[in-house]
Amino acid sequence: MNMITSPALNRNSDPELQEQPTVAELQQRFREQANALVAFALDPREKGTKEEKTFKAFESELIPMVFGLGRTLVTLFLTAAEERVAQMTPERMRKAGRLFRKLEAKGRNLESWFGLVRYWRTYMGEDAEEDRRGFHPLDIALGLTKDRIGMLLLSICVRLATKLSFSQARSTAQWFLPTVPSTEVIEKATLGFGRFTEEWFEQRPAPDGDGDVLVILIDSKGVPTATIRELKKRRGKRRKAKVPKSPRHRGRNQRARWTRKRRKKGDKSKNAKMATLVVMYTLKRQGRYLVGPINRWVYGSFAPKKHAFIIARREANKRGFTPTSGKQVQLLTDGDPDLEVYGKTHFPEATHTLDVIHVVEKLWEASACIHPEGSESREQWVELQKQRLYGGQVNAIIGELVRHWGDTPKTGPGNKGKRERLEEIFTYLKKRTTMMNYDVLLDQDLEISTGQIEGAVKYVLGLRCDHGGMRWIRERAEAVLQLRCIDINGDWESFVDYIHDSAQRQAMEQGHSVRIQQEDPDALPEITEEAA
Repeated sequence: MNMITSPALNRNSDPELQEQPTVAELQQRFREQANALVAFALDPREKGTKEEKTFKAFESELIPMVFGLGRTLVTLFLTAAEERVAQMTPERMRKAGRLFRKLEAKGRNLESWFGLVRYWRTYMGEDAEEDRRGFHPLDIALGLTKDRIGMLLLSICVRLATKLSFSQARSTAQWFLPTVPSTEVIEKATLGFGRFTEEWFEQRPAPDGDGDVLVILIDSKGVPTATIRELKKRRGKRRKAKVPKSPRHRGRNQRARWTRKRRKKGDKSKNAKMATLVVMYTLKRQGRYLVGPINRWVYGSFAPKKHAFIIARREANKRGFTPTSGKQVQLLTDGDPDLEVYGKTHFPEATHTLDVIHVVEKLWEASACIHPEGSESREQWVELQKQRLYGGQVNAIIGELVRHWGDTPKTGPGNKGKRERLEEIFTYLKKRTTMMNYDVLLDQDLEISTGQIEGAVKYVLGLRCDHGGMRWIRERAEAVLQLRCIDINGDWESFVDYIHDSAQRQAMEQGHSVRIQQEDPDALPEITEEAA
């Protein structure tokens, strides 16, 4: 339910107007409303009663009155602007090689922050027999789009959609605002905002006041995506309900038609598609310590993993950490072979580090092949290997594992599996010994774990995109993910200003109508080495 419950909230005479009000009429309306507000504040009591109105009741009645005053001011602003723009617009004009002539102003409804308003605007129609397209000078001057929704209202709904589901974003906005776009409009606007994210990240300037060491953490996570069968079912025509207007009977019909077989053990229902996240920040040297993080930045995409490294390289170069700069760069991953390969390719100068927590998990896995489950000897063995690990004795750990592998008989109950697991673990460690110099890293006060990227994966991606019942299309999830990153980075207002003042206005000034909303999402970013 809307938090603002007064019936007067949604009552606005403007959308019902058939003629354009004058500036003088709107000024008079404002004075009347303002005087009514003052009188209400001085004595909000009902006529004929002496009982004081509670503060809760006063606020509940005041809110819709203030919104009504806001709608009047918005209408006044639009009307005054239209008068100025119309006076400066010639009867005929040529724009981009096309001839236009001034036509009669017509009314239009606009959803503003304060509610629905109606205003009038002059139209410049193309002076041609065919293809009579035109534009509204007021729209260009004020940055109004074909969406019929103010940018402030639209952006706050999209911003909520980066944190909540589209329906929850709408219901949350309804608690505080008199009119809110539909769930469908919010979803389309999210896709529309999403088409600007790639160019926004590319032109985003480097932060000021960076530290001395750049730390880059990269990891991947899958989110549930719709299968071809699910998409076909979703997009197909819905069957008629056996009992009209009875959702519970429609559910019974669906269960009766359910032919899907029960999943076998090990089968995955998530149909996960991977997104790769980048967390980047700097550390500043103070004596023997590195303090930070400074200018923390998050980026995520469903494009192939290589794309994340190209973007990370571009951002590192922006911040002055080029391959030839001589500055220290540290890259941390979780042992994913793909991440290792791309890391060496795009950051050859970096210190490559394997997350120590993943190594400890491998040691616990190996301990199960050597000591009984839950035994004190198992814990003591792991603690000994951890001391060696942090002390830079990785080869000693590998030698220990190889010895136990050799001492484990080839035959006997469970021995084959133990030997395979031990061999897999010491082979894993052998290939990554250069990434496990934790004693040197600790001495330099550098990072040895990927806790920040693990947290980012859960917060940035999991919290919004990985819930029970969710089924995403990657291109749609891409828009939500990248917009969420922009918000988390603290760049939301700058991003909206970029859309409004740069990309959108440039198209308008060329005589093109601009709509933020779009039905279909853009394709995933293409992998181009030029991005680096």
